[in-house]
Amino acid sequence: MGRAGFPANAIGFAIGLPLILAIGGLEAFRPMGLSLPALTGGLLTLDTMIRVGLFTIVLVGLNLLMGYAGQVSLGQAAFYGMGAFFSAIMTVRARTLGIPPALAEAWWWPWLVMLTGAFLVGLTAYGIGRPILRLRGHYLAMATLGLGIVVYILLRENLGLPHLNLTGGFDGIQGIPRLRLGGLLLWPAWRYYFLVWLFAFGAIALGLRVVRSRVGRALRAIHGSEMAAESVGVEVSYYKAQVFGLSAAMAALAGSLYAHFQTTVIPATFGFGSSLELVVMSAVGGMASIWGAPFGALTVLLVQEVLRTQLHRVIPNAQGEFEAIAFGVILVLIMLFLPEGLTTGGLRWLRSRMGLRPR
Repeated sequence: MGRAGFPANAIGFAIGLPLILAIGGLEAFRPMGLSLPALTGGLLTLDTMIRVGLFTIVLVGLNLLMGYAGQVSLGQAAFYGMGAFFSAIMTVRARTLGIPPALAEAWWWPWLVMLTGAFLVGLTAYGIGRPILRLRGHYLAMATLGLGIVVYILLRENLGLPHLNLTGGFDGIQGIPRLRLGGLLLWPAWRYYFLVWLFAFGAIALGLRVVRSRVGRALRAIHGSEMAAESVGVEVSYYKAQVFGLSAAMAALAGSLYAHFQTTVIPATFGFGSSLELVVMSAVGGMASIWGAPFGALTVLLVQEVLRTQLHRVIPNAQGEFEAIAFGVILVLIMLFLPEGLTTGGLRWLRSRMGLRPR
């Protein structure tokens, strides 16, 4: 991206930050009785925007892994779930684990757990990634899919320790505490919204920093040709494992934030379907674009909401299978006309319409 990419990134922050602040302020103060659902006909809610922020954190890491390093992952929801359950277990099951109540009830304990969980999940992914990422193409896809299935089964089966009931099995864990800053409870939802988007913009800034760094240049070289990258001295296995670990740590961080937002986590949320949905969001927003993360998440969630609420007007008595078909058709159309995703493809189309040469 270099110097040419800087203005676009500055514009992204200049537009994105005020917009996010305006949405949060609207929900916090409700000027003249206005609210986000009222202004969007119920299409957008604060809950949806919080989820967009959470998925943005995950997708920035996934885009670095898939879009820049060219490594396919069909198990990213596993790391999302590992972060969520780590926070849930270390707070709700603290007594079972022998953690002193004075420590577990401190306001800073969930924050420490969140950061520790992200670090441990990232470290685990780095270790697992060293052998797995030697695979390529559909073999790598199957390996990451298998990893996701293993994590899902472990969560569903109480980590193989049914007598401790650490994950709650199929029912999951309820009663996860809300986050606090000293005596300030980060709730109602608009307070948590600001927290999530603070992390989301931090993830975007980190992603842009990585892309512009020597690591980013190495990742693009690996994506282009691993053999060519090795021939010029790039440690391919090291960089692939490194970005795999980073993407997992970001997913785990988002998972912890999700757990404290929902206050309930169940294994079914983090299965293969969720991993596939993350890949779809990445492709729709643009895999080789850090700014594609929020656009991809928002677009997919909006399309799902429109189909859920409006499809019955077009097809009376429409059931879930019709929603899935319509969703698939829309995604095919997006990929046909904007194969590079909404951000890169949209900007390229806009420049062509304006008579500007692409950078």
